[in-house]
Amino acid sequence: MRPTNNRCKGCICNQLRRLPRQTEVDVFLKGGQVLEDVVFIFLDRNNCCAFFTDQETEPGSTLIVDCQDIQALRIEAD
Repeated sequence: MRPTNNRCKGCICNQLRRLPRQTEVDVFLKGGQVLEDVVFIFLDRNNCCAFFTDQETEPGSTLIVDCQDIQALRIEAD
């Protein structure tokens, strides 16, 4: 039996599945915290972890967030 790729539910998880890698975004988390100017790396469809990098605040660091805990994304203008 193949694992399902639809385990991660919700609008933001769906958007991240289609978001091009290296897109700069602001991430609005449940609870009110905002991750500003982070760059989307990828979404692990098996465990719902969304990976971002923050070159401004912590160069070389990786942020890992459950896509189901994100309330909104702001996609940065070019």
